[in-house]
Amino acid sequence: MKNIVIIGGSKGIGNAILLQQLENNLVVNISRNAPEITHPNLTHFSLNVLEDVLPEIENVDTLIYCPGSINLKPIASLSIDDFKNDFEINVIGAVKAIQKYLPVLRKGTDPSIVLFSTVAAKLGMPFHASIATAKAGVEGLVKSLGAELASVVRINAIAPTITETTLAAGILRNDRMKENMVERHPMKGYLKPEEVASMANFLISEHAKSISGQVFEMDYGIVTFKI
Repeated sequence: MKNIVIIGGSKGIGNAILLQQLENNLVVNISRNAPEITHPNLTHFSLNVLEDVLPEIENVDTLIYCPGSINLKPIASLSIDDFKNDFEINVIGAVKAIQKYLPVLRKGTDPSIVLFSTVAAKLGMPFHASIATAKAGVEGLVKSLGAELASVVRINAIAPTITETTLAAGILRNDRMKENMVERHPMKGYLKPEEVASMANFLISEHAKSISGQVFEMDYGIVTFKI
């Protein structure tokens, strides 16, 4: 039974990971809102990761940082604060969590970290300047820490395409937009949170013990294929 800390596990992909892990592991969730579930294996701390002091946790084998943003605007409409806010949510929050829990992670069993990027960090997409810049920072963090912690803690990232979550509700707000999104992807689909959670589950498992410093695109072919 692992001790898993999920930051941002009340909604979306983080919640899907939480639900898949609860039966077999001890899960600590840290987010502003509590998950809509109670379970003997679940402990929740309500706080703002960027502003509040993170709780002391005695045992941590896995850290998963899920908070993100979808801030899509033309470059002329993006303020400096937009860039700062996206960078803080996606990068600074992850750094804060890693620095807090790295001492206990080092003592964990097969310790690992999972962060989240986006396909927009590799595929040039209009109106993604702020979020793509922030997520590129996440990917750089994964590569650097993968090397720095190579003999101690594994760290990887998942870069999903659009995923059906509340965060993406504005992009998938009606059937026509959903159909258009399906057609944009060569494999004719887009992600469900459970699909991404399954990749996270693999990356924190013993089956991935040889993998670190990698960014895994879950893209339904939109980055990989030109058809």
